[in-house]
Amino acid sequence: MLQCIFLLSDSGEVMLEKQLTGHKVDRSICVWFWDYVVSLREPSELLLVIASPTHYIFQIVREGITFLACTQFEMPPLMAIEFLCRVADILSDYFGGLNEDIIKDNFVIVYQLLDEMIDNGFPLTTEPNILREMISPPDIVSKMLSVVTGKSSNINNTLPNATASSVPWRTTDLKRTNNEVYVDLVEEMDAIVSREGVLVKCEIYGEIQVNSHLPGYPDLTLSFANPAILNDVRFHPCVRFRPWESQQVLSFVPPDGQFKLMSYRVKKLKSIPIYVNPQLTSDAGTCRVNVMVGIRNDPGKIIDSLTVQFHLPPCVASADLTSNHGTVNFLANKACSWSIGRIPKDKAPSLSGTLQLESGVDRLRAFPVFQVSFKIMGVALSGLQIDKLDYKNLPNPPYKGFRALTRSGEYEIRS
Repeated sequence: MLQCIFLLSDSGEVMLEKQLTGHKVDRSICVWFWDYVVSLREPSELLLVIASPTHYIFQIVREGITFLACTQFEMPPLMAIEFLCRVADILSDYFGGLNEDIIKDNFVIVYQLLDEMIDNGFPLTTEPNILREMISPPDIVSKMLSVVTGKSSNINNTLPNATASSVPWRTTDLKRTNNEVYVDLVEEMDAIVSREGVLVKCEIYGEIQVNSHLPGYPDLTLSFANPAILNDVRFHPCVRFRPWESQQVLSFVPPDGQFKLMSYRVKKLKSIPIYVNPQLTSDAGTCRVNVMVGIRNDPGKIIDSLTVQFHLPPCVASADLTSNHGTVNFLANKACSWSIGRIPKDKAPSLSGTLQLESGVDRLRAFPVFQVSFKIMGVALSGLQIDKLDYKNLPNPPYKGFRALTRSGEYEIRS
């Protein structure tokens, strides 16, 4: 049971406070939390669940906004973190983004949404479709009326019909002029390659995102050609668990609009799509750098926005690096960013040059770690394949579209 929710700016200012139970949580807990954050050496050390002297604290950060929840009781941490993530997603969807000004300008709507989403510390209504019927998103007309009358005009006086339905995520008697559904496979690859070129870790975290514009009460079934490769699956509440457990198919009545149908993880991958071969040799106060980049196994992959970034060691006084493709930029904190873009077919991009070490330093003692970011369109690197999407309870066959995208996560090459 959560007792309070705070929204903090990137400077630690409390922008919104929502007390959820009879027990009042003092704002001093936010001061304690912010002092704890400042005391950390690296932002990555900040945990999602923190035990303070008086409360358990759950926190996530989205677009510079910290969502903070407190309780004195033990509770499932995943439920609290998932609820905070849901709050952040809904606010971002309502306002088209998140920042300090948006929260302050729409303070009343944020407070109304929290009133509907949680009751006495327990999550209640978290479906975007129902919330939109209860509380209309802000527009120019509602803002003008609230200024003139002093009252909020975005609250519906009657409960949506879906609140009493067995399918609360879908509006009843939904009518659509278009009859279409789109399915996107979005995957994120994490990989670590050692200095010897050995693949230490390679995993993929994926999501199946659906954008549904179907009328009535459709019943869809999504099947895969190779569902056995999926691990740690997680479903939207609309998915019926029994068909998945028995036949490995997703049977569901979709919400209207865009939603995340399923998330998963694929382990035991043995290859990576891109190779980065860094070679650094240092002697007599100079370090020579040569980095080769290319596509592994399938040269037909379309790789967009490929970037290689690394931090120069502290002992480097100056750097002279050039590339035969793309641009090289030196950022703050001695960071070097090599923006390659799309890899050409006729040559392998390379970065070469020298690093001049500080006086008294003969050679490098610590070598940099190369961070790689990329996007691959039209390919799911996990190998997951959608077999078919069947439908029932629709008067006409819908238009069905399928896409795939893979992007990099924590993709490290150690030199």
